[in-house]
Amino acid sequence: MKRKRLGELLQERGKISAESLQQLFSDQKDKAIRLGELILERGLVEKSALTKALEEVSRVPYMDCTNVTCDPQALHSIPHEVARRLSILPIRMEPNVLVVAMAEPQNLPVLDELRFISGKTISPRIGFLKEIAAGISRNYGSGNLKPADQEGQALGSGTSYDSLPEMEFVSTSSRQANKEAIQEIQAEINQKSTPAVRLVTGIIRDAISRQASDIHIEPQSAATFVRIRVDGVLRELTNIPRALQNSLISRVKILSDMDIGERRAPQDGRFMVAIGPHKIDLRVSTLPTQYGEKIVIRLLETSAPLLSFATLGFPPEISERITNLLSLPQGMLLVTGPTGSGKSTTLYSALNLLRRPAVNIVTVEDPVEYELAGINQVHVNTKAGLTFASCLRSILRQDPNVIMVGEIRDLETAEIALKAAQTGHLVLSTLHTNDSISAVARLLDLGIPEYLISSSLTGILGQRLVRKLCACRKYEPPSHEHTERLFAAGWPQVPARVARPVGCSMCDKSGYKGRVGIYELLVLDQSVRAALRGGFKPEIVRNAALGSGMRRMQDDAFEKLFMGVTTLEEILRVVPVENVALSECTGCGHELLPAFQFCPYCGLPRGIGERSQKPAARPVPDGVLP
Repeated sequence: MKRKRLGELLQERGKISAESLQQLFSDQKDKAIRLGELILERGLVEKSALTKALEEVSRVPYMDCTNVTCDPQALHSIPHEVARRLSILPIRMEPNVLVVAMAEPQNLPVLDELRFISGKTISPRIGFLKEIAAGISRNYGSGNLKPADQEGQALGSGTSYDSLPEMEFVSTSSRQANKEAIQEIQAEINQKSTPAVRLVTGIIRDAISRQASDIHIEPQSAATFVRIRVDGVLRELTNIPRALQNSLISRVKILSDMDIGERRAPQDGRFMVAIGPHKIDLRVSTLPTQYGEKIVIRLLETSAPLLSFATLGFPPEISERITNLLSLPQGMLLVTGPTGSGKSTTLYSALNLLRRPAVNIVTVEDPVEYELAGINQVHVNTKAGLTFASCLRSILRQDPNVIMVGEIRDLETAEIALKAAQTGHLVLSTLHTNDSISAVARLLDLGIPEYLISSSLTGILGQRLVRKLCACRKYEPPSHEHTERLFAAGWPQVPARVARPVGCSMCDKSGYKGRVGIYELLVLDQSVRAALRGGFKPEIVRNAALGSGMRRMQDDAFEKLFMGVTTLEEILRVVPVENVALSECTGCGHELLPAFQFCPYCGLPRGIGERSQKPAARPVPDGVLP
């Protein structure tokens, strides 16, 4: 049997005439309003008769939302801006069921969204829009929510954000829906009326105040854990009650312009926040897990970190060599290291050194991480066919002096970049390899011939980031275990004293504050190029580089250890340490590399009464330490 429509049922019961009904249909088209709302607005039918007809047509009970008092738990399950956007009012929470008043109880997309946000089965009640709007304003604006108490339970009593400047959310999407959502959330922040608003803003504020690079929101069986990565190490920030998990995740997805109804596939998005004069770009990634969607947010300050090489921790000899390489009219400088090793910061510091009116600098990045005035930055868009390789071809027709390629990922990009370095351009780029020598092997694996590498590359900078000791550090003599670990790492010298982490309020009780770079620079001089042309053998190339004065990354790390900048534990955690077999000259006692046939200090031929590879420990004088 066909279900009757509201107008037909009212006409059949004699509540409204056919002429009035036709007039209502005509007016309804112009006003884009529901028939029941229009009838109630004009008072053509008694409300009791109208609601009975609505219940019979929709088969959903009616609820008057004008004076209803909602269950606080139900209000917590649906954020204020979602309730306002969907014109729904959460009434009460029953076991695994959320009772919701709504104007369209048959709207399946709305029901699915509410089910996803709340994690409950939705039991709809039909209501009129004006009554629902009044109920939203009265219940969400009342003291039922107690947002401060709820946030205090989630974030802990010791967290305070009042001292930080006001936070402003900025949409990065061209979609009007996302801009409206950002405006709604900004209004919620000003009102501070829902716990999810305070949770999101509180987590972001706390992460920024602690100079975190990433935020991890990880749903588990009992609660949702929030961790932040500070100075390259994850540390726990807070735990969020399971009941607030879906609200928190939905809010982040709305901010990031993601589909909140899609929770089975990974998604990517972004948004920006402004705190005082600083703008932070937040790159958001979701991943479906056993207990819900895991979210990772990367925080990037849009202004480029214009730091000098000395501030980044470059030793004076490497800083001088890098500056000389950047002064060349052509060639390629590669910066290598794993994700999070500071490659982009090094490249932007190099670009800042090169930036001047007479130089045309063009970058191609995926995505553009920092904004730097005076240079031309291109954002890769693979969906539009704008790849690293296609960008490079176009850039070469833009009369550039300096080209920065965010990352070399494939053969085509590598070939174009290396050939550009041969034809009068200075090219800067990055590779994900363990050290400088491995970058050559990586290019060969991509299919680049040895002659092109040796003729185009001018230098390869390998780097890592280690945590610096806070000013609260203390000094003590090295233990026997510490000495043995130094020997095992291939370092024969023992400092007279070593620095240890202590922990204070400045470093959040960790003992470390900030990070410093550990570097090795491979300059492709004649001896290294000759070693490359003879067929790539890592040890031969390494020996040639060491013979030309290259200091290994571990040498730079141990030097910073002896200066009290960091600790041995931190070095062994981050820096690839290998034991290169060294021997001592019997004439002068200097260490000899495997490639040396004669001692460069006294001229004695190698192999005559050569001493053991592990010499006795030579203590470092106290003056080495600060």
